[in-house]
Amino acid sequence: MTSPADRRPSLWRNRDFMALWGGQIVSTLGSRISATAAPLLVLAMTGSPADAGLVGAAGSVPYLVAHLPAGTLVDRWNRRRIMLTAQVTACAAIASIAVAFWLDALTMTHLAIAVFVQGTCFVFFGVAEEAALPKIVPAPLLPAAIAQNEAKGRGAALAGPPLGGLLFGIGHALPFVADAISYLVASVALLFVRRDLQDRRAEPPGSLWRDTTEGLRWLWRHALIRAAVVLVAASNLIFAGLSLVLVVLAREQGASAAEIGLMLGIYGGGGLLGAFAAGWLHHLFTPKAVVIGVNWVWVALLPLLAVAPNWWLLGVIGGATAFVGPMWNVVIGTFQLTLVPNELLGRVGSASMTVGWGVIPLGSLGAGYLLAEAGPVAAVLALSAAMLVTAVAATLSPSVRSAPAAPAASGADSTPEPLTSDR
Repeated sequence: MTSPADRRPSLWRNRDFMALWGGQIVSTLGSRISATAAPLLVLAMTGSPADAGLVGAAGSVPYLVAHLPAGTLVDRWNRRRIMLTAQVTACAAIASIAVAFWLDALTMTHLAIAVFVQGTCFVFFGVAEEAALPKIVPAPLLPAAIAQNEAKGRGAALAGPPLGGLLFGIGHALPFVADAISYLVASVALLFVRRDLQDRRAEPPGSLWRDTTEGLRWLWRHALIRAAVVLVAASNLIFAGLSLVLVVLAREQGASAAEIGLMLGIYGGGGLLGAFAAGWLHHLFTPKAVVIGVNWVWVALLPLLAVAPNWWLLGVIGGATAFVGPMWNVVIGTFQLTLVPNELLGRVGSASMTVGWGVIPLGSLGAGYLLAEAGPVAAVLALSAAMLVTAVAATLSPSVRSAPAAPAASGADSTPEPLTSDR
């Protein structure tokens, strides 16, 4: 006879979630491998940190220009088909880098276009995956699913950079071959997700403009999430350039490509440990404590990078900054997924990403030119000053200071009460 404990919902017994999650483990690992290799490839080809920042910005421009239309289309089109098309298209874009390199025909323009296409595919896949998650996972398990997705990304951040550095040392094109293969594996895994991934709209779609801006209007009406998204934008602007700063700092200290990969792996390892901790401890922290506390932890840690004497200590300090990030993502992410009706999830998620991630190209460009003009130590100090301003703003924000506790996960399909309204 089956005991009640055996009948308890479990992500590990959810075949649709495990198929999607397992495929994305491979794909995310591949993306981390190629992301580590891309700035190394640019530096090997041109020796210019500014060029590396430009290529990084090209890969993140879709965060600004593609998220809003992606949200509208994800709520209109077949989410499974969007995710599959994104995987296959990204595979072709990344594979073209390896082919062009082997043919001695790779240019900065080609590399920038390829990572732009990959970034666009990442946007469409990510919005569709987030909107589909409440259709795959029951509401009580949403925090665990978000934490497990965090662990997936952080685990890839741990293993990907060392593998990327190792493969790059063997052959400059190999990291991109590995990433292309990972997209193919993820595409096959997606075919095993059988559940319907979207609600049927009660009304036919309205105008494209009205549907696109509806997510922004919903976001504007909920003061805590609005404040959190603005603060995410500020911290993303800062952290967008941090990996490049770490790479340049380590290179100036004489680190090899493999050691730089290990450094970034330590950085990612902190995030993986943080994802596990967030999965266990998220219920102990209110959104207010997370939003304020995480920012002040970053204020304390970032200046230490300016005085770190070697690559492994740079990795340890970076790993400490990454440790606290998953708690933010789990607590605030669960809040948002619980509040937003499923038929709006694509648009609200894309609105959040447009604001929060749209600044990343500016961060990459700014870090590249700051490194070129002032050097890595000055870049660290500038990022630290910006982080201090962000933490003060979070502490003084009325929306954050009056934030309620996170709502119960009663189901993302229900109509939510406003989190808090403007006065």
